[in-house]
Amino acid sequence: MNLDIDIDGWPAGDWADLSERAAQAAEMVAPELANNRLTASLLFTLDDDVHTLNREWRSKDKPTNVLSFPMLTREELLALSPDGGPEMLGDLALAYETCAREAAEKSVALESHAAHLIVHGLLHLAGYDHVHSDDEAEAMEALEINALASMGIPDPYSDR
Repeated sequence: MNLDIDIDGWPAGDWADLSERAAQAAEMVAPELANNRLTASLLFTLDDDVHTLNREWRSKDKPTNVLSFPMLTREELLALSPDGGPEMLGDLALAYETCAREAAEKSVALESHAAHLIVHGLLHLAGYDHVHSDDEAEAMEALEINALASMGIPDPYSDR
């Protein structure tokens, strides 16, 4: 998978490298993402921008940590051959202030929390979900935990 990364309003840091490593970790636990035809856009932006996107596209009038906008269904992704032209997997947007606040509340580095949210968002783009059932939530969390462990990041759900 290829990433198209845009960084606006986040503090100095190697967010592009972190994003690439998080994408590789996501590909390890969800091999359907490891298709060179796929591209995902990743926007590091501010709460105001994510708030606007959340209101316009999800009718939720508040910022959130990460938004995922898939462009392929799970079935389309699974049927995608390695040959052919580029395919847009979808878009992700991370909100700086919300991410920073959550990282501080969890006493984790902003980079670790951002990596978690990138993996989480990419899994959403791949069709994984955690809303409809506890079983789906547990399965998605297990994938996230394994992906992050491969990056040396502890279980983000250990405080449950």
